[in-house]
This record gives sequence, C-alpha cells and structure tokens, in this order.
Amino acid sequence: MIQSMTGFGKTILDIKNKTITLEIRSLNSKQLDVSARLPVLYKEKELELRNIISQSLERGKIDISIFIDTIEKEKTPSINQAVVKNYYEQLKQISGELSVENIDHILPVIMRLPDTLKIEKQELDEKEWKQVKKGVKEAIHELISFRKQEGKALQKDIHHHVIQIIKLLDNIEPYEKERIAKIKTRINHNLSEFLATESIDQNRFEQEMIYYLEKVDITEEKVRLRNHCDYFLQTIKLKIPAGKKLGFIAQEMGREINTIGSKANDSDIQKLVVQMKDELEKIKEQLLNVL
Repeated sequence: MIQSMTGFGKTILDIKNKTITLEIRSLNSKQLDVSARLPVLYKEKELELRNIISQSLERGKIDISIFIDTIEKEKTPSINQAVVKNYYEQLKQISGELSVENIDHILPVIMRLPDTLKIEKQELDEKEWKQVKKGVKEAIHELISFRKQEGKALQKDIHHHVIQIIKLLDNIEPYEKERIAKIKTRINHNLSEFLATESIDQNRFEQEMIYYLEKVDITEEKVRLRNHCDYFLQTIKLKIPAGKKLGFIAQEMGREINTIGSKANDSDIQKLVVQMKDELEKIKEQLLNVL
C-alpha cells in the first residue's frame, strides 16, 4: 500500500501555565528535508527533534512548528540599578565638564544603554520536554495516517492508468497482421517502380524482406511492456515505501512504449502509442508525490 508524501499532523498540549501547539507538515521531495521553527526555549533540543522525525518519516520536505501561548503574565525585566547609577554618575561628570546645564533628559538615554535591564533566562523543564516529545510523536502519527489516506486515492488513480496502458497494448494486436501486409505491399510497390520484376533475385529479396520485418517486429517490446506493467501493479501493493522503485519501473515502461512507436510504421498503432504515453505521463505526475 503506497503512501503520499503530503501530510499534516497537529497536537495541542496544556502544560502548567502554557498552551503548546505542535504542527507538522510534509510535501514531496526527493530526500528527507527537515525545517524547524522553534521557540528559543526549545532550540537546544532541535537535533533531538530532527532525529525523532528522521526515524519516523522517510523522504519529503518536513516543516515542524512549535508555538507557545503563556496563560499568566510574562515576567517583566528588572532594572539593574547599579549599572544605571554608574552610567548616571559618568554622564553627570561629563555634562559638568562640558558645561551642559539641563540633564533631565539623560535617564531615557541611559535606559537604552547595554545591561540596564536584567532578563531572567528561562530554563527548559525536562518534564515539560518529555510531554512535548510525546506530542511531537502524536503529530507524526497523525501525519502518517494522513499520508496513508492520501496514498489510497493515489494508488487507485495510478492503478487505473496502468490498466489503461494494458488495454491499449491489447488493442495493438488486431493491427499487427494488417501492418505487416501493408509493409510488404509498400516495399513491393516501391521496388517495382525502379526495377523490372524479372531482374529481381527473389531469394535475396525474400531474405532482405525477412530481415527488415524482424527489425520492425514489436513482439518483444509488447512482452516487456506487459511484464513491466504487471511488476508495477505488484510493487504498488508492497507495504514498504516504493515510490522510487515505481519511478524506475515507469521509466522502463516509457522506453518500451517509445520503441513500439518508433517501430510501428502504422498510423493506428501510433495513435494507441500516443494514448499510452498520455497515461504514462499521468502516472509519472502522481509518482512525484508517492513515498
């Protein structure tokens, strides 16, 4: 059963005085590409978070975001009085030396200087982090469920297009005998325009005809294309991620379809080949989003 690379998961946690929202999104990508938007408090845990994601998810562009809403009022920074007094004394002395009389406006200037405010650095509570990790895993689980659901729709659509290619391949059969007869008639007609019938070595002519018909024979290509289609339908049912493998099989299907088209020499078969190419392009478009 295939999975889509598109998915979404969300978890909301209520921890003490905080509401923590965890969101994880995934889009298609050739490799695993993780982007994290984290509060400053959780920055030190980014590597651990990336490891959790890489162990659970394969391929895709993964965006994880964590938002914190604090219920109680945030602590206001405290004034570092010793630093402010020191700045004031120095500026007062400089003002006296420069004969600056009015220094009432000096305090707002001081408060913009470094270290005038003391901000308490928050420490991450390990119990809180354990709950956040659990929430991340729940969001990942929800994302995987989303991927599986999307994968069912993808599988149904891709399966339909492969079956259409097989049906179109079956439709070639009625034109094959007629195609060979047309080729023989065309060669005989062209030859008779340039050479008299009695001057033609019939044995050599028959040998060349057989050689040419072998070159335009599409039996092997039809067999290989059918085998590729069968293998594709078997692979799409695997439980393990098989997006890349399916892409390789689709490439082989394309090669056989192209060869049939180049050998066909028949307008009716060419029309069927064009339809097969159209179906294959739809398959390839969908495979871009298959895990």
